[in-house]
Amino acid sequence: MLNISVVIYGHSYESIAKLIAYSSGSKQISTVFIIDNYPIQNKEWEKLSVEYIFTGKNVGYGAGHNIAIRKTIAQKTPYHLVLNPDVEFDGKILDKLIEFLEENKNVGLVMPKVFYPNGELQYLCKLLPTPFNLFFRRFLPSSWTKRSNEKFELRSSGYNQIMDVPYLSGCFMLLRTSILEEIGLFDERFFMYPEDIDLTRRIHQKYRTVFYPHVSIVHHHEKGSYKNGKLLFTHLWNIILYFNKWGWLFDRDRKKINKKTLQKLNLL
Repeated sequence: MLNISVVIYGHSYESIAKLIAYSSGSKQISTVFIIDNYPIQNKEWEKLSVEYIFTGKNVGYGAGHNIAIRKTIAQKTPYHLVLNPDVEFDGKILDKLIEFLEENKNVGLVMPKVFYPNGELQYLCKLLPTPFNLFFRRFLPSSWTKRSNEKFELRSSGYNQIMDVPYLSGCFMLLRTSILEEIGLFDERFFMYPEDIDLTRRIHQKYRTVFYPHVSIVHHHEKGSYKNGKLLFTHLWNIILYFNKWGWLFDRDRKKINKKTLQKLNLL
C-alpha cells in the first residue's frame, strides 16, 4: 500500500541502513526507493533491500523524489512517503497514518508531530509565507520577529490537535498517490527548499493537508543553509522563484487560505 523515497547526497551507508531498518516496522511498505544524487556511484547501497536509483548528478530534492513518485503512480500504489534521510521513527506509525488516510478520503497529505533529538517540539505547521516570513526572520534579530513568527508557525494552536495546515514540512510527507496524479508532483523549477510549500499549497487548494499529532518522529533538522554559504544562496534563490510563481505582496489566495486556517483554529 505504500512506497517510500529517500533522496541522498553523500550520506553514509550506516545512516541510510538505519533509516531502512526504521521503516521495516510496518507491513504496509511495498518498495523503498533510494535516489542517489551524488556524482559518484556507491555500489554499497545495493546491499540494502531497496530499489537504488543513481542519477549521476544532483538533480535536486523535488526532482529526485519525482523519479520515485512516478514509479509509485505507474505501480498504482495508493500511498507514497517522501522521507528525509535525517529522520528517526517507529515503522508502526505508518500503519496509523494510513488508517487515518483510509478513513478520510479527502486528505491528500498527512504529517506527524516532529521533535528534535533532545525532545523539543519542531514547529513545522505553518501558514502560507509572506516575503517577511521567509526573508526578514532569516536575517533580523529574533526579538524583532518573535510575534509574527509565532503566528506564522501556529504556535498558539498547542500542536496537540488534528489541524488542516496549508504548509507542512517536506521531512515526512505521506501523500495520496491519486491526488498527486491530479495535482501534479514536486515543481522541478525549485532545486530545493520551497518545494514542500508549493506542493502542500497545491494539494490544500482542493483537499485537506493535515497535521496528525497522535504519532511522532524525530528529525535532526541540519539547517544546512545556516552553515554553508552556497546552500544559503540556493535557499534564497529558490525562495525568490517561489514568490515569482505565487506572488510577492499581491497574493489573494494566500490571504484567504491563511485567514481560513486561523479561523478554523480559533486563532483570529
